[in-house]
Formats: sequence, structure tokens, C-alpha cells
Amino acid sequence: MEAGDLAAVLVAVVCLAAIAILVVAVSSLVRTLRTLRETVDMLRAEAVPMVADLRRAVDHATAGLERVDDLLDTAEDISTTVDAASRLTYRALSPPLIGAASLAAGLGRFARRLRGGTPDRSTDDTAIQTTAIQIRPERRRDGVA
Repeated sequence: MEAGDLAAVLVAVVCLAAIAILVVAVSSLVRTLRTLRETVDMLRAEAVPMVADLRRAVDHATAGLERVDDLLDTAEDISTTVDAASRLTYRALSPPLIGAASLAAGLGRFARRLRGGTPDRSTDDTAIQTTAIQIRPERRRDGVA
């Protein structure tokens, strides 16, 4: 056998070995692709219903948040209305009540003078101030009512 024949036999053997290795690799790749396809099919079968359930839950939560937002807007409107009404009531009722308290104190002083008693200014002034303080809303130190 000559060197050229020997080289041809060696190349043929190496090619057969390479083909055998490639067949094993392709066979392994085909098995892996089948397993991957089965896994993707299982994932699709389980994930699609879960995504639909998740979508329904998100829609439900969104509707709930919109309701809460509407309730907060309504509560804010009511709070603004009540605040305006209480300010209006205070402005409308405090001057007459202060006037009535002053009138009552003055009439009391007048009645005591008619009976011949001496007016006690400190008691009358304290009564007027106490009545005025009860009518006015409490104020904080920074002057805000």
C-alpha cells in the first residue's frame, strides 16, 4: 500500500468518525428540541389561563381604584362644603351671640344699679370675656383658627 492509499483510508476513517459524531450530536439535538417543544406546549397550556386570570384581577383592581378615587373626590367636595358652611355659620351667628351676651351683661348691670347695688366691674367684664371666649373658636398660637 502506498502512502496515497494510506492517506485516503485515513481520511475515509476520519470522515466516518466525524459523520458518526455528527449523527450522535444531531440525534441529541433532536431529542433536546422535542423536550423543549413539550415544555413550551405545557407552558402555553398553563400560562395562558393564568394570564387571563391575572388580567381579570387587574381589571377588577382598576375598577376598585377608580371607585376609591371617586369616593375621595366626593369626600373632598363634602369637606370643602362643610368647611364653608361652618365658616358662614360662625360669621353669621357669632356677632349676634356676642351682642346678646353683651346685652345680657349690660342688663344685669343695669338691674343691679336699679336695685341700688354697686356695680362690680371686674365680675361683669369677666362674664363678658368668658362668654366671648366660649363663642369664638379656639385659636392656635400661630393665629390660625
